[in-house]
Amino acid sequence: MWFKKLKEPKLQKKVKIPEGLWVKCDNCKEVVYKKEIDKNLKVCPKCDYHFRISAKERIELLADAGSFVEFDADMCSRDPLNFKDSLSYPERIQANRTKSGLSEAVISGEAAINSFPVILTVMDFSFMGGSMGSVVGEKISRAAETALEKRVTLISIASSGGARMQEGIFSLMQMAKVSAAIGRLKDNGIPYISVLADPTFGGVAASFATIGDVIIAEPRSLIGFAGPRVIEQTMKQQLPDNFQRAEFLLEHGLIDMVVSREDMKKTLAKLIEFLS
Repeated sequence: MWFKKLKEPKLQKKVKIPEGLWVKCDNCKEVVYKKEIDKNLKVCPKCDYHFRISAKERIELLADAGSFVEFDADMCSRDPLNFKDSLSYPERIQANRTKSGLSEAVISGEAAINSFPVILTVMDFSFMGGSMGSVVGEKISRAAETALEKRVTLISIASSGGARMQEGIFSLMQMAKVSAAIGRLKDNGIPYISVLADPTFGGVAASFATIGDVIIAEPRSLIGFAGPRVIEQTMKQQLPDNFQRAEFLLEHGLIDMVVSREDMKKTLAKLIEFLS
């Protein structure tokens, strides 16, 4: 035969990839297998970028197994201003509770880190951007008072956009209240270690987050008061590429250490032993 019948090309079946198997890194833009990131403590194996994690995940990483006992878990926010945007404030609180599984933007309680007793307060950015309202301020203040009463180290992990606008002046008052409670720790020689996670901004950065005896940050965490765009517009100057990143702030003396998530627990244990 002069001509052979051409074979019809086989149609390739499209393989459906289930959602959630791959994650794009916010820093290096590489697409990484999600299980690989989870296994690596939510840190990108390509560039060491630290993804945001929940308060509960952070407690599991830092506290000795079974040692964490939460207090003030049922404390609830009120609506002093009858505030409403697209939702009323109570509706927004409820929506965030459903989404995050938390009652508020901070979890506080007693724990042990390498057998050292501590009081922990851990903020969660997924709850209204980790904003500090009356309940958050009260829970952190009570944590400081408990640390003073028990004479153990207070450790706070901050991840917040700042004060909660829905509570107005009542939110801003928390800056002074929490700072005063931590000041009493200093007066009595009780150590306070502050850990800054991505991001830490606004009234939280301007108060208890930056008055620790030792201030630690996770790598590449964004830390500051106002955002870089606001600062650029105000100063009319181009800011450095790494402006407000943890490494930049370490070079300029605002923080004391940049510590990876993998080394955070043993670093805290060493500091507790040294400061105590």
